[in-house]
Amino acid sequence: MADSEKITINLSVVDLGKIDLLVEQGYFSSRSDLIRTAIRDKLSNYEGAVSKQISTHSMGVGVFGVTRRELEELRQKGLQKDFNVVGLMVIPKDVTPELALDTIRLIRVFGSLRAPEDVKKALGDRIK
Repeated sequence: MADSEKITINLSVVDLGKIDLLVEQGYFSSRSDLIRTAIRDKLSNYEGAVSKQISTHSMGVGVFGVTRRELEELRQKGLQKDFNVVGLMVIPKDVTPELALDTIRLIRVFGSLRAPEDVKKALGDRIK
């Protein structure tokens, strides 16, 4: 998978045993394969609700990044921007906390935010 995040889940020993049985019988290639498939199947049941929220809140879906240059252009114009992302938001290492504070009004990520720790700390309450 291109951009994925590792998560940890707790399962009962019975559920884990059922997963292992299905893997052993060849229904799935691994535990992870079964769990990813189950999550995708469940998410497809809620696609309408997700789509509604995305369109209502002007959210981008996928992997989104902002460059230092884009933020510097915003600062030159005296503007701040909101970032609403379902997926992954990336702020590169060359973005300083000061530049981020000057140009990012709000970051709302349903998924994962990858940014330098000092930028995350500076933005603090602007990250939802």
